[in-house]
Amino acid sequence: MNIKKNDKVKILSGKDKGKSGKVLQSIPEDGKVSVEGLNLLIKHLRPQKQGEKGQRIEFPAFIQASNVALVCPKCGRATRVAYKIVKTEGKKDKKFRACKKCQEIIE
Repeated sequence: MNIKKNDKVKILSGKDKGKSGKVLQSIPEDGKVSVEGLNLLIKHLRPQKQGEKGQRIEFPAFIQASNVALVCPKCGRATRVAYKIVKTEGKKDKKFRACKKCQEIIE
């Protein structure tokens, strides 16, 4: 999966289509991400003690990673991710993510 924690992403489909935010959590095994302040769900909690009030807690739910696009920090546009291998002398080659539109390395 090419989306990591703290990346800025734009939502491509669903109730928050067109909005963007920062990735709080990423689960590569399931292909899901959680975006700050978007795709919010409400959980109702019963009062635990007598005299206490119940609560409504809003939290960001997970969304499929295929429904979000990475926003390039250089050009500011939603883009797909390419990979570039940078050769270094004497050391192992490093693999970086790159923007498909402006060809800049993202990191």
